[in-house]
Amino acid sequence: MSIQPFRSGKVRDVYEAGNDFIIVASDRISAFDCILPTPIPDKGKVLTQLSLFWFEKTQSIISNHLISSELADFRAPFNEIEDWNGRASLVKRAEIVPIECVARGYITGGGWKEYQASGSVSGVLLPRGLQESEQLSQPIFTPSTKAESGHDEPISFEEVANLIGNETASRLRNLTLKLYNFAAQFAREKGVIIADTKFEFGFHDGELILCDEILTPDSSRFWDLEKYRIGQSQDSFDKQYVRDYLETLDWDKTPPAPELPQEVARNTAQKYFEAFERLTGNAWNSQF
Repeated sequence: MSIQPFRSGKVRDVYEAGNDFIIVASDRISAFDCILPTPIPDKGKVLTQLSLFWFEKTQSIISNHLISSELADFRAPFNEIEDWNGRASLVKRAEIVPIECVARGYITGGGWKEYQASGSVSGVLLPRGLQESEQLSQPIFTPSTKAESGHDEPISFEEVANLIGNETASRLRNLTLKLYNFAAQFAREKGVIIADTKFEFGFHDGELILCDEILTPDSSRFWDLEKYRIGQSQDSFDKQYVRDYLETLDWDKTPPAPELPQEVARNTAQKYFEAFERLTGNAWNSQF
């Protein structure tokens, strides 16, 4: 059955279903803004199932776009596509706020590079002398632009307020930090550090709601609490493993991206499975 998506992203395909959308998470993986040719087995299912877990956990903080993840609830012909089982969600159509809402509890990744260069991250001035992967005294809101292609660019809170208004910007900052603090505390009790994560919000019938994926290995940095050591990069349950492998290659980080060895693809899948199992307390079962 051939159905054309309304929109395709690096990982997700979006289909129109009447007044709603169906989001299908593929097994594609991207790194350095390039889609790699090698799929990661069951990756899309992990992203979907972990998002479902967190949507339920956070609905007391903010409503979300989820309507159903059961194929039986989809309209024809979408309810006949068995390959979508476990990786597709029927969601409310929302007007997406054009801001990546990032919360950082630790200084790492792009934030670490920005801090080394300027002593700040997205306009937030930080104390001198921080070490790589160090926990911040309190989490910070470090938004970025939502680029249709290429890199998202960090912007200050003031720039966000200029784009969408001070009231909405303040709500996004407060919700982002509230969601992060809740999830970080929950995850820590499971032996997982959420170093940083990003959220996407939108308006549905005038109500601000949580959209897209949340708190997955694609949108977050998950570290092993037991192995955490300040002053260095960390072992992670996310696609940092793939980025680290690609850094060893003679590749200029422009398309076409190289194939991943099957061992790297399998090991990456295992990291995603472990993230799911640690956070949910359930064994990973690919037969959704």
